[in-house]
Amino acid sequence: MRIILSALLLVSLLLFIPILDVAGNQENNQLKFPKDSRLFSNSYEWIGDTISFREMLFFSADDGVNGIELWKSDGTGEGTVMIKDINEDGSSQPTYLTVLGNSLFFWADDGVNGGELWKSDGTAQGTVMVKDIAVGGSGDPSDLTVAGDILYFRANDGNNGFELWKSDGTEAGTMMVKDINNNGFSSHPYELTAVGNTLFFKASDGSNYSELWKSDGTDTGTVMVKDINGGGSSGCSYLSVIGNTLFFEANDGTHGFELWKSDGTEAGTVIIKDIVSGGTGSAPNNLVVVGNTLFFRANDGANGSELWKSDGTESGTQMVKDITSGEGSSWLSVITPAMNSLYFRTDDGITGAELWKSDGTEEGTNMVKDVNGEGSSNPSEITVMENMLYFKADDGITGAELWKSDGTEFGTTMLIDINSEGSSNPSSLIVVNDNLFFWANDGTNGSQLWISDGTVSGTQRISSSDESITVNHVVLVDTPPHKEWSWNYSYQTEVNDL
Repeated sequence: MRIILSALLLVSLLLFIPILDVAGNQENNQLKFPKDSRLFSNSYEWIGDTISFREMLFFSADDGVNGIELWKSDGTGEGTVMIKDINEDGSSQPTYLTVLGNSLFFWADDGVNGGELWKSDGTAQGTVMVKDIAVGGSGDPSDLTVAGDILYFRANDGNNGFELWKSDGTEAGTMMVKDINNNGFSSHPYELTAVGNTLFFKASDGSNYSELWKSDGTDTGTVMVKDINGGGSSGCSYLSVIGNTLFFEANDGTHGFELWKSDGTEAGTVIIKDIVSGGTGSAPNNLVVVGNTLFFRANDGANGSELWKSDGTESGTQMVKDITSGEGSSWLSVITPAMNSLYFRTDDGITGAELWKSDGTEEGTNMVKDVNGEGSSNPSEITVMENMLYFKADDGITGAELWKSDGTEFGTTMLIDINSEGSSNPSSLIVVNDNLFFWANDGTNGSQLWISDGTVSGTQRISSSDESITVNHVVLVDTPPHKEWSWNYSYQTEVNDL
């Protein structure tokens, strides 16, 4: 069957590119893609959601025949198969893959009921719609998050707007938790974050705008924690957890956007430090936890946007290092905790954007290696497997390839030059059952699924097909009150920078 795009998506695509043949075939249950697909002039791979479940890789992919559907792989060609053709007349586009217990939950559109909540046990018969939340429309469940033994998400039943929902995996146990904005509009719960069995999120009840809320899964237990910005919106974001404490960025209307924390009570929800005195704010963002330390990026007005840390106290909240001296900003990104340190990409104004690490001290914050001596290696996709970092980098000679690092300069090397004629652009790195899965283009077979055990000989393409798909990278963007497909043309797209 041929891929049938929605009218909206088709119109959007026609504004930018011609639609060409995307037909293909499937043999021997191996993941294959159509060689003649030239949907975009740039040869980027299409990447859907990926997740580890039941010691296998689950992901969404397009085989050129069945559209974008749910797949799984055990690391072999024979074991890489489509689980179910959910939408037999098009693409079900499974997204928000989330594991709870023995089930994988996700958003999918079967072409009949619209975008609804689905679950799978890894078999065709065990892949079913949980509930038709919006009968005759799309419930659009998103931001799937597990707290305790409950799956929470944002959804719209067509009557109450986008509100907080929960599910235990059954139709009867899938219900709206609370109509937070009960005047017929949406509360738009976002940044769903679990602290133990409690769910924290930001929402608007129609009176207090966007503020911090919490829920225990009941109507009465779903309450606003604190009206941080009375009469306005605190814009709380970057919710991160250390123990039983929630850290986040917020604006109380007086100090600007600064670092806050909460223990779930109104009295215990306080600003940690006014890094920039007055109403300007330091705009802390990219909050990442390493042990009991919170790392983040902030601008104190004197040193630019640099690396900071906090132990939750005012005195313990300080800049780690002025990586780019003076008022310039290092703009660190791709921030990843690994091996008791923080790894990230940054530009010190001298060596370009390279891989750095920090132990939380100024002297312990240094560049790991200048991979590209003439420019920026732009490390990304940083992933940890067995005390080694794996990432994509460009040394200026071999192109963007798969690299590994033990955190030392000597131990940072290219693992393998997959595409000897250019860049293989490894992407969507994920560890499953002590193996690294990723997508790469060897220059001959196009974008394919690869597996690696960390050695050259153990890094190989899973599919034996010589066919490929050349579709641009897809990012699913949540824009209230509906979802949009955003086609991103940037080489430097980083999800954790959004």
